[in-house]
Amino acid sequence: MMGFIYVALGGAIGAMFRYSIGFLPFKGAFPLITLLINILGAFAIGLVAGMAENREVSPGMILFLKTGVCGGFTTFSTFSLESYNLIVSDKPLLAGTYIILSVTLCLLGIFCGLAVTRRA
Repeated sequence: MMGFIYVALGGAIGAMFRYSIGFLPFKGAFPLITLLINILGAFAIGLVAGMAENREVSPGMILFLKTGVCGGFTTFSTFSLESYNLIVSDKPLLAGTYIILSVTLCLLGIFCGLAVTRRA
């Protein structure tokens, strides 16, 4: 049960961080704010993964930071870490497949979701 609490609290904090970055004064055609969020999230989850490997933090803190804060901030950080893990595990074909499928199928999912709501 405590795991859910760690994730919920971290998720709330991550979501608030993401929301606050949206106030940066950049408005343009290129989604720079989202790119910045994804890069920061990938960096943060890399830090947490490194701390977890070195056993510098407790399992509860890992849940709070990795699944909660990073997940609430951006799930792209998880995607990036999983892709990295496949690459360094000497599984480049699997990594490439995962990356291509993730980007392609997620874009398709958005297209389909929008298509469904536009027909209603």
